[in-house]
Amino acid sequence: MLVDSHCHLDRLDLAQHAGSLDAALEAARQRGVGHFLCIGVSAENATDVKALADRYADVDCSVGIHPLDLKPGEAPALEWLLAELNHPRVVAIGETGLDYHYEPEAAELQQASFRLHLQAARQTGKPVIVHTRGARADTLALLREAALPQGGVLHCFTEDWDMARAALDLGFYISLSGIVTFRNADALRDVARQVPADRLLVETDSPYLAPIPHRGKPNLPEYVRDVAEYLAMLRGEPYERFAEQTTENFKRLFPLAHVAG
Repeated sequence: MLVDSHCHLDRLDLAQHAGSLDAALEAARQRGVGHFLCIGVSAENATDVKALADRYADVDCSVGIHPLDLKPGEAPALEWLLAELNHPRVVAIGETGLDYHYEPEAAELQQASFRLHLQAARQTGKPVIVHTRGARADTLALLREAALPQGGVLHCFTEDWDMARAALDLGFYISLSGIVTFRNADALRDVARQVPADRLLVETDSPYLAPIPHRGKPNLPEYVRDVAEYLAMLRGEPYERFAEQTTENFKRLFPLAHVAG
């Protein structure tokens, strides 16, 4: 069994499945995907991701504010976040983090929001899902400052081995997406070969970043199988063992997830 550890089910392009999320999830299940973590990115979509987790037995969700979804000048309220995290299907916090690539001028606001999410993680014990782009030093500094015993995951990892190793030293997991299959991703493939087997997750980040051979099309949870098969080959591991290991890793990092088996 595989887990898609990071997908945006409320944002999927469902044209390939006649507009049916039921059909899209069933297509993933037919390819061996047994669980889905649907990710919160804003206050507005928190209701949607919780509803999807309530609707499907094999879906859990997270709640948080993506750094690029912050309202100008306004960090989310800790009270709001803690209340959202009380929902029984909310098993993680985020995605949160820093993205200076698109909004370097918002660094201070993003850091305040990230600290707030990390504070919620300390108070609840739930793991944190981290987005980082163009903000390596500040991301690591804030994670070191937080010193979360339960850790979390750097999702859709695109940095180099030095950052991966620093995150691993802090107790974090590394999640790889379809980007690892892209022709120009040699540095990321180097990371993928080196991450310890018990600290690796696999994801689609659908509807974004479809892996080869689907690149250029809307991404779907069923394509996590393509990412996993590629990574197993790259690491010289049997696919079945890779799927089993990454599922066990997911269950260890997200102990509140309702994963069958």
